[in-house]
Amino acid sequence: MAMTMTQKILAHHAKLDNVVAGQLILADLTGVLGNDITTPVAIAEFEKAGFDSVYDPEKINVVLDHFVPNKDIKAAKQSAACRSFCKKHEISHFYDVGKMGIEHALLPEQGRITAGDCLIGADSHTCTYGALGAFSTGVGSTDMAAGMATGKAWFKVPSAIKVELKGKLPEGVSGKDVILSLIGQIGVDGALYKSLEFAGDGAGELSMDDRLCICNMAIEAGAKNGIFPVDEKTLTYLKEHGAKEPLVFEADADAQYDQTIVMNLDELVPVVSWPHLPENTKPAADSTEVKIDQVVIGSCTNGRMEDMEAAYEILHGNKVADGVRCIIIPATMDIYKQCISNGYLMAFIEAGAVVSTPTCGPCLGGYMGILAPGERCISTTNRNFVGRMGDVTSEVYLASPYTAAASALTGYITDPRAALAANKEEN
Repeated sequence: MAMTMTQKILAHHAKLDNVVAGQLILADLTGVLGNDITTPVAIAEFEKAGFDSVYDPEKINVVLDHFVPNKDIKAAKQSAACRSFCKKHEISHFYDVGKMGIEHALLPEQGRITAGDCLIGADSHTCTYGALGAFSTGVGSTDMAAGMATGKAWFKVPSAIKVELKGKLPEGVSGKDVILSLIGQIGVDGALYKSLEFAGDGAGELSMDDRLCICNMAIEAGAKNGIFPVDEKTLTYLKEHGAKEPLVFEADADAQYDQTIVMNLDELVPVVSWPHLPENTKPAADSTEVKIDQVVIGSCTNGRMEDMEAAYEILHGNKVADGVRCIIIPATMDIYKQCISNGYLMAFIEAGAVVSTPTCGPCLGGYMGILAPGERCISTTNRNFVGRMGDVTSEVYLASPYTAAASALTGYITDPRAALAANKEEN
């Protein structure tokens, strides 16, 4: 029986020859992930259930990233609970202050994910790792607790939507524009409990950072997971980051999809998702009347090295507009160090931006960039729900690092292509 790429991975980990959409399976996990918000809840459930050991200390990942360095006493207690649990159970892949990063950028960077893996994480954006040819999805803290104890998880096998990518992205257009455009086309529930499976020659043209960004936001279309084929770029990335030996699965040629969507990458333009849903996508060029108060460049969606490079390309030698707060957050300590080495941090500061150590802080309205009533922010994060970044009357506009950085210079939402062209002329 023909299967999609996701279905083949799930069948393998369930030790079954075939699976079909809608089938309930019990799969072996190659990894479990939690952060400083979700892990304490999982710990409580783990202990409540009477578990006294984890299934494999080497396969559990705990990353302190949402409110770290701790923003208040409650956050400090949550982090302390994680530290105590990881020490007790000898969990080696515990990432604390000084070596942590935003979890979905950190784990691929640290070689913790490889092609063919089956991983759950108590964070909805765990679907990021499909960029590496893995099945990964977000779960609740109770499922995380069960996963830590047993190394298994129940899944309903998803059906799939095939997204065939053609062409190559134009200058100033990135993976963020791809996924925002797709969500704008199908809606926030357009892929509800389905696998978004990317394919086509255009998929191979995308960088790994773009693929990670795209899969990260698969959940914003309601998808169970997003996934890319494993190609030479994937294998090179995995090797460079010290990941274990990949297990490569490919969709059958006659695999069944609920829908096939064709996207011509060379026709895409910089876009912005207006409040209060990621599906409210408009061209950045049609959004120039929107005055902004804050810019955030970072998060598990767009805090990677290529995102920092995009921000630098726009900001260096220029000045952030008066009245605009520009916050830049490299996603991991390695990215932070590379930004220092490349001179990016100095350029950001001289432009009038502030630079934070890795944290999810402003993305979820936690800290490091809370919005006051009526304020507007253009952000490279993944959600723009009511009150997501602060007061319920504030507004969040989602965009790429190029668009966010260009908007920081003008104080209004701005198509970045003019800024890129102007920088080229000057240089």
